[in-house]
Amino acid sequence: MTNPDSSPEQDKIRPDLTAFVGYSAHTSPETLDGKVEVPAEYIIKLDANENPYGCSPRVNQALAQYPNLHIYPDNGQTRLRELLAGYTGVHARHIVTGGGSNQLIDLVLRLFISPGDEVISCEPTFGIYSFSTKLCAGSLVEIPQDENFTVNTRDIKAAITKRTKVICLANPNNPTGTIVPRPTLLELLDTGVPLLLDEAYYEFCGETLTPLVGTYKNLMLLRTFSKWAGLAGLRIGYGLFPPKIADYLMKIKMPYNVNVAALVAVQESLKDIDYLMSHVRAIITERTRVFEELKQIPWLKPFPSQANFILCQILKGDATELRLKLQKKGILVRYFDYPRLRNFIRVSIGKPEHTDVFIKTLREIT
Repeated sequence: MTNPDSSPEQDKIRPDLTAFVGYSAHTSPETLDGKVEVPAEYIIKLDANENPYGCSPRVNQALAQYPNLHIYPDNGQTRLRELLAGYTGVHARHIVTGGGSNQLIDLVLRLFISPGDEVISCEPTFGIYSFSTKLCAGSLVEIPQDENFTVNTRDIKAAITKRTKVICLANPNNPTGTIVPRPTLLELLDTGVPLLLDEAYYEFCGETLTPLVGTYKNLMLLRTFSKWAGLAGLRIGYGLFPPKIADYLMKIKMPYNVNVAALVAVQESLKDIDYLMSHVRAIITERTRVFEELKQIPWLKPFPSQANFILCQILKGDATELRLKLQKKGILVRYFDYPRLRNFIRVSIGKPEHTDVFIKTLREIT
């Protein structure tokens, strides 16, 4: 029987995607111009874990002078992979790059997941794992973290079935900022199930399994230049994979998936690591200050973080209302409409002057 509310075109859409919600991204300041109490250029953006200090000045200079924007990039990513081999200490044959680590998550799950296959993740975590699993018609098996947002190894191992194709973990985890202990990761690797370990915030904590990339055939690591190097707008991420997996990913990725601007930006960033890491250290220092300031507000419970953001539980009041009040004052924070995080906000670490305004506003609006 034909649905009277459907069209011939809609009838051909995958049924499992008709109710697909999509990924809830951050708010762009330009969309709020005239709707908040400050001009768009004065909005304090603490909702997307971006680097408030921006990229290396070398990047801007090199992009302004780059002469070959009319020529396609190298589809084999040869130069880019060599540069990243130098940075990570891992041979280029292990490396694949993409338009942000999001694109690589999508590629990995496309490679492993057939309809009905299972992906294990530990909630709450990065929403792209769920997003890409559903796009691949896979089944997401969500293992809840405990009240301190600690991963439960026993529960993960108990959830593994014949249909389990990938375990996705972020380390540090987004949005909690917590670290998965190394023994836990090694225990999960010993199961033999492919482990996609997302180290997007590695530079803010120093914890990594990079030295084990050549040892475990089921270890896949993801990194990005969005956070530490301030290149979120250019979308450049990379992964460290077993060589056979890297070869498959190079075959199934879209042609020219990393643009020449991103290549130039990576090249110049890696020439200016000391400059960029000085900003990383400034963010880490400010993270401590923000955490201590938030602890002084009696209706907030901040959780310790090893990333460039802090998750806060709202002990009194409503998180949605708080987010809207802050937004009206020109301060953007992240709210997640998930059952486990219903009364939480996540705050990116800004510059000291951003912290001053944020904390002052928090105290004023209560």
